[in-house]
Amino acid sequence: MELALITGVSRQQGLGLETAKQLKNKGFEVIITARDLETARQLAAPHDLKALAIDVRNEQSIAVAARQVELDFGRLDVLVNNAGGYYDQGGTVLGTDMEYVANALDTNLMGAWRMIKAFKPLLIKSPNPRIVNVSSGAGSFSDEVFGMAVNPGGVPAYGISKLALNGLTIKCAREFTADSIKINSVCPGFVATYPGTENWGARPVSEGAAGIVWAASLQADGPTGQFFRDGKVIPW
Repeated sequence: MELALITGVSRQQGLGLETAKQLKNKGFEVIITARDLETARQLAAPHDLKALAIDVRNEQSIAVAARQVELDFGRLDVLVNNAGGYYDQGGTVLGTDMEYVANALDTNLMGAWRMIKAFKPLLIKSPNPRIVNVSSGAGSFSDEVFGMAVNPGGVPAYGISKLALNGLTIKCAREFTADSIKINSVCPGFVATYPGTENWGARPVSEGAAGIVWAASLQADGPTGQFFRDGKVIPW
């Protein structure tokens, strides 16, 4: 049975929990993580998931969790960097508070970077290791729906942090070739992770999670260093 770990699972309606449930249904053992262990446990229990505490902005928290996974399982097959936030809807470059920008980068970029560094030693023990960075079309230059070069909407801190995350995906794909680790970015699309957003055109969370699950389930000959939505390549 393959083992997957998902960060940032703290809400019933979130992408993280839905991704975990879908992976579980595909036969994975799944660890969900949140900053608060009790929150993770409460979400995990009804679905027979494992729970750990991880704050992706805290290296010690990540190190403790990595050690626990090593003790309990000895390896990791799939890392899903789902933790994220700081969606500054309506923001502008000049109007966005720089502390907010720093927090967005620390969570959305550095959080994934810390996780990759800490869990790579466990990933290379898998016969088919995969990393999925949950990104956004807002981090694309030219995506026709969300791309920052074509979309007048403003999410500068969030978009630039996801752009940087995509850069991390490309860099890791090149560096990890010898270890046969596949790493891809996935945009889940605009999904209804908060009540009422379906009235704005958001699609079901299950549809967004399906694209993450697809990337997490790639075979050994699957793609790496690419950006996907719904299993299809989208532009950087």
